[in-house]
Amino acid sequence: MAGRLPRSADLTRFCQKLNRVKTLEDDMMETTFNRCLSTVDLTLLGIGGMVGSGLYVLTGTVAKEIAGPAVVVSFIIAGFASLLAALCYAEFGARVPKTGSAYMFTYVSMGEIWAFLIGWNVLLEYMIGGAAVARAWSAYLDSIFSHKIKNFTETHIGTWQVPFLAQYPDFLAAGVLLIATAFISFGAKVSSWLNHVFSAISLGVILFILVMGFILAEPKNWSAQEGGFAPYGLSGIMAGTATCFYAFVGFDVIAASSEEARNPQKAVPRAIAISLGLAAGAYILVSVVLTLMVPWHTLDPDSALADAFYRRGYSWAGFIVAAGSICAMNTVLLSNLFSLPRIVYAMAEDGLFFQVFSRVHPRTQVPVIGIVVFGVLMALMALVFDLEALVQFLSIGTLQAYTFVAASIIVLRFQQEKSAAPPQPAGSQPSPGPNEGAGPSELKEYESFSDKLQLVSTDKAKVHREPGQLKAAFEPYLELLSDFYPGEVVTIAVVTLMVSAICLCSILVFGNTHLHLPTWSYSLLLLLFSLGFLLSLLLIWVHEQQQSTKTFQIPLVPLTPALSILLNVYLMLKLSYMTWLRFSVWLILGLLVYFGYGIWHSKENLREPTSRSVSARYVVFPSSSLEETVQAVQPNPQPLTELPDMVTEEAKR
Repeated sequence: MAGRLPRSADLTRFCQKLNRVKTLEDDMMETTFNRCLSTVDLTLLGIGGMVGSGLYVLTGTVAKEIAGPAVVVSFIIAGFASLLAALCYAEFGARVPKTGSAYMFTYVSMGEIWAFLIGWNVLLEYMIGGAAVARAWSAYLDSIFSHKIKNFTETHIGTWQVPFLAQYPDFLAAGVLLIATAFISFGAKVSSWLNHVFSAISLGVILFILVMGFILAEPKNWSAQEGGFAPYGLSGIMAGTATCFYAFVGFDVIAASSEEARNPQKAVPRAIAISLGLAAGAYILVSVVLTLMVPWHTLDPDSALADAFYRRGYSWAGFIVAAGSICAMNTVLLSNLFSLPRIVYAMAEDGLFFQVFSRVHPRTQVPVIGIVVFGVLMALMALVFDLEALVQFLSIGTLQAYTFVAASIIVLRFQQEKSAAPPQPAGSQPSPGPNEGAGPSELKEYESFSDKLQLVSTDKAKVHREPGQLKAAFEPYLELLSDFYPGEVVTIAVVTLMVSAICLCSILVFGNTHLHLPTWSYSLLLLLFSLGFLLSLLLIWVHEQQQSTKTFQIPLVPLTPALSILLNVYLMLKLSYMTWLRFSVWLILGLLVYFGYGIWHSKENLREPTSRSVSARYVVFPSSSLEETVQAVQPNPQPLTELPDMVTEEAKR
């Protein structure tokens, strides 16, 4: 029985498999895709992903039911929170211009299983998001024609009362998704051109809304007699922020398209910044004019903007707004159908998902199989499912992706630059050659003892510190940290930071309501977890980080991504327990796919470390004295029993 138990070495190798990172090609610009997208193309893709049905539906819903006219403040705070996540995506998109978005960013920094789970969740997020927008598109168009489409379907086809299924099949929503799938499969240039047309119409309608809205604005609608500017107080503003945050989730389409950008190092950060700025401005200004045109408590949540113009006697303007909303929803559909197959392609290309989805059409240069398969699946979901119960999946999947991307930024920023060396086993430290410097705690290898003797003086004179090493100014005070490998303390601190953020937010969300903690324990726990969060930040900050001016870098690292992590965790904990339950079921399905297929077909699993043909290696162990202890270390392929003979032979030479 004891012989069947896994050995510690086997468990270590298994954990290394789960946490192995992706090996990137030397030429990051080489791709099977067509690099044809400019900064303008990416910017309009981002705007199309963000300024959709939310502008025409979300503003009215939040204003009437959650925040009142203070929805303006909610959008400002939500825009700032989204900016923190967008900066992380901008740095990664410029630095790793490969398709896959959050999946790819997590794979190159955190590890394989985490990347797969992120990709698995984003996959569901895009499918539900596209199907939900298609049903909203259908309902909005149907409302213009007095619900004739719905009445015809219920009369001639029938209805059903089944949990999780819609009351009637929505053929219009499924049809528009199939048409959009056909256009997307023609190539990135065609998709971009179509998005340009709909985005231009949508932006034109937004300008029309702002001009007409400010003309018809009545400041008395913010007065005390109508309930005031913030009728639900600060709690209403923050609750509105949590809802408004999801209006900005579409910017990741830019990162997902970076492999098709002509100059991703410059285009991706610029496109993310411009599109997020324009989208935030549109949401803020539209919410201003909407609550000034009519009293906030009289808004129609389903079609607030169009209804506001109808009630002010401008029915023709209401028709223009309705047409603009349909164009805006078209851009969101295109964004979802554009991004989803590319993330699936990235997973399949790495061997973690079924290989059939990694095929790229030779003429259109797009993953056409993934586009068709997932376009049809999305259409089927829109046809039969009641998406109201599933829409919160969008929130939890997006927030989890944002959290891991922010953590990945910290880990990657404090990692040493990977050179074009032979692949090393996952989890192992690469061995520096004779000409490479090493930190004070790093093991230094030399193929002969004479190499070591020639380089001792050079090593002692070298003062440059690599990323992940303790800063020289803090070494006298934190000498204990000098004994770790470069980046090891940072990795531990990032894990501690995330655990502290989860505990801190749990106390904030559940401390008074569900846990009913006494005041003294509530305050004590807040203090302890806040100190843990700040201490983790401090431990990260005292280490050297990469200083590169070649691509865009986030300012104030690790503070900026740490704030993003804290905010994302807080918003995730505000979701209902049913959302977490469904999310757990989806995660279990993902783990079955990974352990049944992905872990065995992973390309990183097929990479074998190349053995070095050396007769002996010498490892130098730094000590506090001027002398260094030198020990001969046997290469892996040969047994340790031959070590004394090899040392004797090397001495004779």
